[in-house]
Amino acid sequence: MKDSRINKNENSEKRRISLERADELYAEIEDYLQFKDEFMRETEERRDVMSRKHKDELMEYFDASEADWNDWHWQLKNRISSVSLLSKFIKLSDSQVDMFTEISKKYRWATTPYYLSLMDYEDMKYPINMMALPTAMENDMSGEMDPMGEEYTNPAPCITRRYPNRLIINVTSSCAMFCRHCQRRRCIGETDRIESEENISAAIEYIKNTREIRDVLITGGDPMMLPDELLESIIKRVREIPHVEIIRIGTRVPVTMPQRITRELVNMLKKYHPLFINTQFNHPGELTEDAVRACSMLSDAGIPLGNQMVFLKGINNDKYIVQLLNEGLLKARVRPYYIFHPKQVRGTRHFQIKVEEGLKIMKYLRGHTSGLAIPQYILNAPHGYGKIPLLPNYIEESDDEHVKLRTWENREVEVDY
Repeated sequence: MKDSRINKNENSEKRRISLERADELYAEIEDYLQFKDEFMRETEERRDVMSRKHKDELMEYFDASEADWNDWHWQLKNRISSVSLLSKFIKLSDSQVDMFTEISKKYRWATTPYYLSLMDYEDMKYPINMMALPTAMENDMSGEMDPMGEEYTNPAPCITRRYPNRLIINVTSSCAMFCRHCQRRRCIGETDRIESEENISAAIEYIKNTREIRDVLITGGDPMMLPDELLESIIKRVREIPHVEIIRIGTRVPVTMPQRITRELVNMLKKYHPLFINTQFNHPGELTEDAVRACSMLSDAGIPLGNQMVFLKGINNDKYIVQLLNEGLLKARVRPYYIFHPKQVRGTRHFQIKVEEGLKIMKYLRGHTSGLAIPQYILNAPHGYGKIPLLPNYIEESDDEHVKLRTWENREVEVDY
């Protein structure tokens, strides 16, 4: 009987300690849960009222049917790319009209009707607006047009090579939307351009003759802007190269024009496994039903999806926004893969954050969300010298026998070797 009472008391004490620890853990996440509830409620209200209203207005203006709206060719044909057309939907002041006109002479801009429908017509600082529409801050001439030195890492037409065994093929300058933080704005030009067959063939020939290349990323611009037949032609020729093991596609169309992810496209892509797709969601407001549906179609075809977020000041340089985005991506079967530190691209410096700010957010994520929702924080070295992973420092001190570390809760622990 005595042993039974002792065991009962021990179990009761263990349970008490466990419950106290559970209360501590809840206190760690309570503020985020409140933020999440408020954010999701506001987002749903936005989509139920504002986005539907905007969609109806756009469809009425363009005399479009629901079938038109869901056709990516229609979305592309009716991109909003002039201040006069934008003014039909968003009320702009005279100074804003002048600013749009001025920026348009330097940097091309365009957005799909779909992405425009997600915007806040009253608040130009809303994150969706900021990623798509020019601002006067683009007049800042600091930075470089080619900070990664891509012009000096192209040993063949369309090729960018920074690593021993992998490279990029840039197949087009076209995108569904010209994001304001684009690292290749120097390549956009005034019209959509697909690389010539001659240049694409030269790129593929270079890969054939370079046996160490095992991983090929097809990007642009956005390769999903190519017709299915042309995109398949490129993928097929790369897949036929014996030493190429992996093909990747970089695209933002699941975010900016999810209508592009058609059943025909998906059925074509799944013929060329192993094939991976990386996309770029930067804000939870981009995770719409249409975007999630597009991602689901790709996942159902066995195509692994990764996300490459870019830290952007005023859009996602907030620990709760990043957590909410990454957890939402996992629900959509998109693995958070990279978070890129913003590059020093001319005209985009207003999106810059400090490395310390990014590291602080990354340190917060550890322990507050699952490891699946924590991507690598990456800074691209200038002049094309590759990616540098940035990690918070958890080591306090070490010697030949011990190491002192800090946990995610900032507790100091000592571990013996």
